[in-house]
Amino acid sequence: MVLKIKNRTARRLWLTTNGLSATPTGSIDVLQIIKNLGFVQLDTIQNVSRAHHHILWSRNQNYREGMLDKLLAKERAVFEHFTHDASILPMEFYPMWKRQFSRMAARMQKSDYYRTPLGKTDRDDVRTRIEEEGPLSTHAFDTRVTGEKKMWSRPPHKLALDHLWYTGELSTSHRENFRKFYDLTERVIPLELRQQVHEGEAQINWLCNAALNRLAFGSLGDIQRFWAATERAEVQNWAAHNSSKLIPVEIEDIDGNWLKRIAPANIEDRLNAVSSPTSRLRILNPFDPSIRDRTRLAKLFGFDYRIEIFVPAAKRKWGYYVYPLLEGDRFVGRIEVKADRKSRILKVVQFWPEPCIKWPESRRAKLVKELERLARFANLNAVSWA
Repeated sequence: MVLKIKNRTARRLWLTTNGLSATPTGSIDVLQIIKNLGFVQLDTIQNVSRAHHHILWSRNQNYREGMLDKLLAKERAVFEHFTHDASILPMEFYPMWKRQFSRMAARMQKSDYYRTPLGKTDRDDVRTRIEEEGPLSTHAFDTRVTGEKKMWSRPPHKLALDHLWYTGELSTSHRENFRKFYDLTERVIPLELRQQVHEGEAQINWLCNAALNRLAFGSLGDIQRFWAATERAEVQNWAAHNSSKLIPVEIEDIDGNWLKRIAPANIEDRLNAVSSPTSRLRILNPFDPSIRDRTRLAKLFGFDYRIEIFVPAAKRKWGYYVYPLLEGDRFVGRIEVKADRKSRILKVVQFWPEPCIKWPESRRAKLVKELERLARFANLNAVSWA
């Protein structure tokens, strides 16, 4: 018999897996939160708080921004690299991430964007300066874009830094006001982790198993996209060789359809441990891992969500930076807020209840409380509704 998982149970399992089921209070272990999630996406936009900080705060509201900086720069407990985007990963994952450096190197070798006007001499010059001077940011160099300037054009020194970082020769030493400082990898990554050698197949097995554990259930495509560090054929081969350890399941979507997926061997234990999530209303970041897969979000929760920061204002359906609102195991609305740092006010720009979701005074009060908590986290003094 195939294990069938009803929709509400699947939603609760997904929220539990993403650390959003329990009330976000109590003692905090930031590193463990990152390990549980697998990685935390970095983002430059500081609408209220940058995405990586907001994501961690959503799991425990005792989190403060300096905690992640300490893990990266002082404790060397995490490192930065590229999953589907620039991300923070636990340092202990480093040995299983080495093949990603080779994958990125091969990708850039085929790319005219990184090959021209970039040459080995440019990379050697950048590496030599860092070796001699210590950690440097892109502001330490002054090369300019030549030729036609396009939206994503990078000057030669930035291309060189990117290349060396993607391929693992350089690592992120620390950040200052989110500005990245690069250093030689041997001065950032602990020796014992750099010396660990695992064959490519062992790394693929680890990546696939780790992805499925953090998905709780999924398709082969879901597993491949989780880290964006494997090829589809590699995931298919892993599934074929581990079929006896994988549990076939059927997941009920929001419309009552049954979707065939696979789950880890401990899926029944995980289902038995699932309980009702906290009733606290949560303001989630657009880059939160629980909503990153928009297709899964729509199928499980019936919540159609897109971020529209790159959509021209006249064509936006909602707004520039809109936050989903989660209450229990349902998305009950979305809200556009932004920080006015000069006046130290969190401004509510627009608010949209979800269709068929009632907003009695009790739910509105929950939203007000969460806005106040978010404002305090961002070091703002008050909330203002437009």
